[in-house]
Amino acid sequence: MIRKITFGALWLGFIIYAFFFAPPDQPDTFDLIKDLSTGQWQGINPLIIALFNIMGIWPMIYSCLVFIDGRAQKMPAWPFASISFGVGAFALLPYLALREPNQKFPGSKNAFLKILDSRLTGIALTVATVILIAYGVGQGNWGNFVQQWQTSRFIHVMSLDFCLLCLLFPALLGDDIARRDIKNPQLFWLIGLIPLFGPLIYLCIRPPLQEAADKIIQSQQQSAIN
Repeated sequence: MIRKITFGALWLGFIIYAFFFAPPDQPDTFDLIKDLSTGQWQGINPLIIALFNIMGIWPMIYSCLVFIDGRAQKMPAWPFASISFGVGAFALLPYLALREPNQKFPGSKNAFLKILDSRLTGIALTVATVILIAYGVGQGNWGNFVQQWQTSRFIHVMSLDFCLLCLLFPALLGDDIARRDIKNPQLFWLIGLIPLFGPLIYLCIRPPLQEAADKIIQSQQQSAIN
């Protein structure tokens, strides 16, 4: 119950801050979002371009855990994960508040879950993130970014959303580690707690999720050996 109240309060607090305390909307916000979404990046600070695109990678990172976690939840995970591509933590916080601890994976993986569970997916997301970070940091204007963070609600809230997604990842990490029977959980926890690149590295090196049928066969083989 404490966990549910905490995530619920965080969600409500984030909404209140975003709409009542963040800097005001700028007249060109809609045009900026449209240009960022359609790749018309001329004249836009590369730091903002990188951040905007990384905010599309974060939901993919979470999807690699949420869809698997949601298999054993009473509520479907896909609405929260899907909406998070547009509003980030605003959509994921309600899921974290409503979900129950779950360290088992029932049934089998379909084609979609196999993609999310693949290390190649983690590698692809990591490569894309490295490229974006290198582009943003290498060519971006930090002074301009700080100014826009202080004056634009869109940039301000998007930046806070990024930070919040970094902080929330461990809320799903523990169950995912247990679900995979990882023998050295301390190492994976250490990696997962590193902002952004920790979750990406975790997706690259975590062992594949065993399906229920595979666990039964493995258990029978172990019993036969003993």
